[in-house]
This record gives sequence, C-alpha cells and structure tokens, in this order.
Amino acid sequence: MITNAHVRAWQAHRQGVDGSLAGRTTAEILSSSGWARSVAGVSPYLTFFSRAGVGREQVDADVAALSIHELPSARGCTYVLPRSDFALGLKLSQGFNGDRKTAEKLGVAEQEIGRLCEKVMAALETGPLDPEGLRDAAGKAVRNLGEEGKKKGLTTTLPVALEQLQNSGHIHRVPLNGRLDQQRYRYQLWRPNPLSEFTLSTEEAYVELARRFFHWIGTATVAEFQEFADVGVKAARDAVAPLGLEPLAPGDTRMIQPADRASFEGFQVPSQPCYALVGSIDSMFQMRREISSLLDPADAQRPTFAHGPRGLGSHAILDRGRIVGLWEYDPEQSSIAWSSFIKPDRQLKEAVAKTEAYVRDQLGDARGFSLDNPKSRAPRIAALRAGVA
Repeated sequence: MITNAHVRAWQAHRQGVDGSLAGRTTAEILSSSGWARSVAGVSPYLTFFSRAGVGREQVDADVAALSIHELPSARGCTYVLPRSDFALGLKLSQGFNGDRKTAEKLGVAEQEIGRLCEKVMAALETGPLDPEGLRDAAGKAVRNLGEEGKKKGLTTTLPVALEQLQNSGHIHRVPLNGRLDQQRYRYQLWRPNPLSEFTLSTEEAYVELARRFFHWIGTATVAEFQEFADVGVKAARDAVAPLGLEPLAPGDTRMIQPADRASFEGFQVPSQPCYALVGSIDSMFQMRREISSLLDPADAQRPTFAHGPRGLGSHAILDRGRIVGLWEYDPEQSSIAWSSFIKPDRQLKEAVAKTEAYVRDQLGDARGFSLDNPKSRAPRIAALRAGVA
C-alpha cells in the first residue's frame, strides 16, 4: 500500500530537501529540484541554502556569471533558471505578455511598440541602463498612458517594450545590487541571444516543460502540471503524452515516469528526522494544487490551514516532506520566530539556529515577496511566537 508519508518523503528526496544535493552547483540544484520562483523575496536563496548550504555570495556570483538567471518563463512568471534552460524558459514566456495585452486595450498599436523597442535597443548599445535612463534615451518614443493607464497599472509604454524584448531574449535585466531579493534593475543587451539557436516549437517546449516537471516532483496529476504550466486541458494532455506516464498505482490519478518507478518503490523513508527551513514559494509547494498532502490530517485543521490549505502565508519547516512548522524572520530581534506542530527536538532547534544565522548574517531579512516588510509581517511573527500556527 502506498502511503502519503512515503510519497512526500520521496518527493522531498527528489527535491533535495533531505540534503542529498550537497556539493552540487546552483545550476545543478535547479536542474534537480526545479526552477526557483522569484518575486523579489528570499525563496531562491533559501532553495540553495536548504538543499546544499550554498551561501548568498556564491549565488550572486553565479547570477553575475549567467550560470543561473532570473527570467520570465512558465506562465509568464519569473523564476531563477539554470543556463541550460534559459531558452526554454523564454520560449514558454512568450504567450503571457500581460503588459502588451493591457496596452492593446488602451489603444497602443503594435507598430508603436516596435519603434520603441528599436529605440531601447539603440540606447543599450552604449551599456546597461535603468528604466529612468531608458526613458530619457528613448524620449518621445515613450508615451504616457494617462489616468486610464494608471488605473490598469501601466503608466507608460516602456514596460511593454521591455517585456517584449526580454521575452524574445534580446535584453535581460540585471539586479542593481546583484541580489535576487530586490526589485530594482538595469537592462542590457543579451548577446548572443539565448533563443538564436532554439528550434523547438511552442508545443515541443511544453513537452520539455512536462518532462522537467515530472522529473522535479516525481509524481503528480496531469491537472497539477496543467496548472503549473497554465495551459488548457488538451494542451496539457498533448504535452505529457510523449512521456509515457503511468499511474502511481491502479486507479491513482497521480502519474509517474516509468524510469522513476524503481526509485520510488525502492525508496525507504528515513527513520530519523531531516529538517529544512524553506521559503513560502519553494518548489515543494509551487508544483502542486494544494498543500494538504504535505500535512498530517490533524495539522490541516490548524488556524493557518482551516480555510482550505492551498498556499502558505509564512515560510515552512519540512521534515521528510511533511510541513511540521512555520517561520518568519524578525529583523527587530534578529531572530527567527517559529512554531512547530511537533515537539521540538535538538535537530529541529539546530536547523532553526543554522537558518537564523544565515538570514541574519548574509541576507539581513527574509521577506517572502516584494511587498512583504517587517510591519506587515508583525502579526504573523506575534502569532508564531505565541505558538499559534
């Protein structure tokens, strides 16, 4: 009989949350555990630290060297990808031009954006520029979209051109201070364009995404892949068809690649705890439609999850794939506020202390996303310190 504990522990092993990726490069970690979702928070850094103890300086150096990079990719969302997947990620991003669609509704013609793209490319010939520098260089080619545009979150046409040029691989953005947990960038030309020798069609690109998805998570439903990729039912089925997926067990909707069957069936759930403090948008959560499978039934009734567990409001503590606690960083006390669903043992306290030192000494804070800040986080910190999770 297949138990939920077996499945989630095996998935945690596949993701490297058990420490099995120690000694790997950042690019190898992403290839094994999945692209790291980035929204100007610390989750990418926590991905590398929780799996292999990789420090911030090494991650930043690899970003600067383009061994890994933050790019628009699946669903048009930004992820940190390994170099081997740059072209695939960009190809997948091209159907999700949100700013372009908004601009069309505001009456901005394709030709206008084309002219602005030319101006941006010409301006970047002299070197990287931030958005303000690009606005100055492009001059009247950048149009203010007035109050209507402001209501729709698009004040000028410049973001439309930048989105288009990024998705097509002509330019890429570089963090101003070299860090992934902020949202200020310069833009520079990308030569050679990563897409210049990429020959896969859109349909073939989704097959490759499906192949990676099931490699990263080990076992999942086709519906979970569909949601991860943000495609229709038929497109999802077409993408997974070449993989020859098999049901995890007779009548089970979860699927597995045949090559992974022996690994799954031969896997032994570790007898000892294996704790990892991960970000709220870690790959363990991003590739599933719910997180209830990562919770013991009693924990699903806790206040944090009582209204239908789907996502996490705080960072998580994992043990062999199970969510056993939640945590936040408290900058005022330079410490982690945490609450566990189990009796804390020595190993758990050591795991918390290790991550606390990493955040304090290398990151300075652990915001989950761009708008997260100590003030907005205060109620969660207080609840965790009070043991309410």
